Amino acid sequence: MKTYYYDRLNSEELLSLTKRPAINLEKVFEIVKSIIADIKLTGLKSALNYAEKFNEPVNDEIVATEKDYRQAEENLPTEIKAAIDNAYKNIYKFHKQQLPANYSIETLPGVSCSREYRAIEKVGLYVPGGNAVLPSTILMLGIPAQIAGCKRVITCSPVKSKKFNNALLYAAKLCGIKELYKIGGAQAIGLMAYGDKAVQKVNKIFGPGNQYVTAAKLLVSIDPDGCAIDMPAGPSEVLIIGDKNANASFIAADLLAQAEHGPDSQVIFITNDITCSENVLSEIKIQTELLPRKEFIKEALKNSFILIVNDLEEAIKFSNEYGPEHLILNIKQADKYIKEITNAGSVFIGQYSPETVGDYASGTNHSLPTSGFAKSISGVTVESFMKSISFQTLTLDGLKQIANTVETLAETEGLQAHKNAVSIRLR
Repeated sequence: MKTYYYDRLNSEELLSLTKRPAINLEKVFEIVKSIIADIKLTGLKSALNYAEKFNEPVNDEIVATEKDYRQAEENLPTEIKAAIDNAYKNIYKFHKQQLPANYSIETLPGVSCSREYRAIEKVGLYVPGGNAVLPSTILMLGIPAQIAGCKRVITCSPVKSKKFNNALLYAAKLCGIKELYKIGGAQAIGLMAYGDKAVQKVNKIFGPGNQYVTAAKLLVSIDPDGCAIDMPAGPSEVLIIGDKNANASFIAADLLAQAEHGPDSQVIFITNDITCSENVLSEIKIQTELLPRKEFIKEALKNSFILIVNDLEEAIKFSNEYGPEHLILNIKQADKYIKEITNAGSVFIGQYSPETVGDYASGTNHSLPTSGFAKSISGVTVESFMKSISFQTLTLDGLKQIANTVETLAETEGLQAHKNAVSIRLR
């Protein structure tokens, strides 16, 4: 990891540090466009052809059966089932509180307006599986969909063998997911977005993925024949702020936990204590050699850095400009800085709050905005799986109350038919 000093950088250099590692978007989109176009035409057939082309071990049984779910529950070790059960309970408990409330108000006598929430009927969940099997992502996406009351929830996830992963199946069953397809990549996104006779299309797609998955999501989201998406979630990232009181081994462990996601991940450590930064670098070297995914980690560290600041206010300022997916405050009296945080996907406060607990079981969601999108959008919530509809009812007296305002504004805009729709009722 490179080390930079805040007061030795000009504004342009500081801004450049907030940029994520470059991705050749043109090349990625060119590849994905043809995949999406083919699947749009021939659906599942094309999706399976691309799966085979990209070495996905697909076969005739592409969707999980009741037998698969039953055997998964029977064969999954008790310890793993208990862990998934506990994570499910915590995530459900936290997300249950997110159910939005309907409301109604009379804006004028005789003019009643209300807002009511409805679940999105058909949703698709994408669960990555290239480098690791992620039952946690099934929980993070499936639970809010379950609470929201989505009528149909389908899931696509790549597999390394021709059989489904037992932990994935068990987590899906807990979330009430009955359609689980073993297909991944851009082809899975295309299949969910456009569908065919065998696989009905969805209204919105959720879930993180690699650059090809992200590109596919973006493409289907701007196609009128496609569908909506949750967010353009890219490579994983974490920003940690630590001071002289921080435990260097904890910080190194948290940085490496994100770096092991893949070579395109980015991890950042900001501190106002040079000794702490030196100790963290030493710990990174020691801990990296003990980890099985160290090749991914070493590549990710090339995209990563340490920033030495004069004080914690500078650290918070930089963090807000960066807008991290995950932010860890490993500092003394961390609570007093919470109000200063304006841009972050999820925040972990204090030395005993590792980002890993949020990934799995504390209750918050781990499907979060990356690449600076935390400045404008939130992570996945129950509301993400819902939409609101506004209603209004006017009595004749209510229409008389508001008529002059509406007629005047319509005439001001030169929309005579709009004005007449009110005037004709009063005549």
